[in-house]
Amino acid sequence: MAFELQSLPYANDALEPYIDAQTMQIHHDMHHGTYVNNLNTALESQPDLQSKSIEELIRDLNSLPEAVRTPVRNNGGGHFNHSIFWTLMAPNAGGEPTGAIAQVINDTFGGFENFKTQFNDAGTKRFGSGFVWLVRSADGKYEIVSTPNQDNPWTDGHFPIMCNDVWEHAYYLKYQNRRAEYLKQWWNTVNWNEVNNRLATAP
Repeated sequence: MAFELQSLPYANDALEPYIDAQTMQIHHDMHHGTYVNNLNTALESQPDLQSKSIEELIRDLNSLPEAVRTPVRNNGGGHFNHSIFWTLMAPNAGGEPTGAIAQVINDTFGGFENFKTQFNDAGTKRFGSGFVWLVRSADGKYEIVSTPNQDNPWTDGHFPIMCNDVWEHAYYLKYQNRRAEYLKQWWNTVNWNEVNNRLATAP
């Protein structure tokens, strides 16, 4: 097994009432777990790729053998995206951003409220399934983007700083079809310390 499903950094019910325990358990154990299993299966015939990190696979996706490119895009992307996503949330978190990310948000988006509005709007308008991201682009600018399915901005050279998952399985048990409400409540879980950690490693 080249890749493993890491445990959540908190209990399944730690993000309640904003994200319920059953959603967290199904989302992590079953959805993320399936991506990991499928990724390992896809790489069984590619021992040279098994030694690469998930970041390397995603960044160099277009150079992978065609036979495994789509499975790695879908399942490797699912593994990578979720591995980031879990760390960006924490119990007793949320609130105003602090540290360097607060300055980035103020300078680029004109304040936290404007940033939230633009981020949530991008998440709401993502048709079907996908993620919404704050990225540092290849030319050093900070941008809000959304990607379909399990695609990741790294594939296009944009470093992912923070994200929210807008697949229905991330919110449907609690919010049903009310994605906008989920996006609004999600800010109560944001782990700004981890966002700053990622920001500090951005190229």
